[in-house]
Amino acid sequence: MSNQLDYEINKELGECYLFMGDFDKAEEYYRKAASSNSQSAAPFLGLATVAVQRSDLDKALVLYQKAAAVEETDKALCGIGLVYMEQGEHQLAFDHFALALKKSRENIVALNCLVRESYQLGCVENALPYLEDTLKAGVEAEAVRVTLAGCLIYLGRAEEARQHLETVLGANPTNINAKELFDTMAA
Repeated sequence: MSNQLDYEINKELGECYLFMGDFDKAEEYYRKAASSNSQSAAPFLGLATVAVQRSDLDKALVLYQKAAAVEETDKALCGIGLVYMEQGEHQLAFDHFALALKKSRENIVALNCLVRESYQLGCVENALPYLEDTLKAGVEAEAVRVTLAGCLIYLGRAEEARQHLETVLGANPTNINAKELFDTMAA
């Protein structure tokens, strides 16, 4: 019981110090949490976040991978993808964002990054199933629908895009992004 309590306290302190921007203290408490409970991914995710804040992407990648080895969560997989994206490893980034979305289709960070990488790789068509799946979940539906419409316009599928934009503008006529895309199609 004592180890579990130590783990919880150290993890919470790590989170607090990270939030306050004291990366040395955050790292110290996340390390203590990891040594108290090596079966939890949370301290490794915290340590990876500290490494990212310090611009140590190689260390962050190792820590995200360690977190994924302990518990393969969408957050760990998305973190790996983010590091690969920053390192210019676009296919690896895309693949990890896709894995993250298979774990949780509601991970908007993974979705947005997957779309970005699909443009980078010239495979926008491959992003559509993920956008459609997230749209079905109802998460950020308006923004996801506008992004989906943008991808469809890019792919030359204007009529499908128009339907999505009309749905957005019907529910929210003030959506600037939808208006701009709609106007682009009309031009």
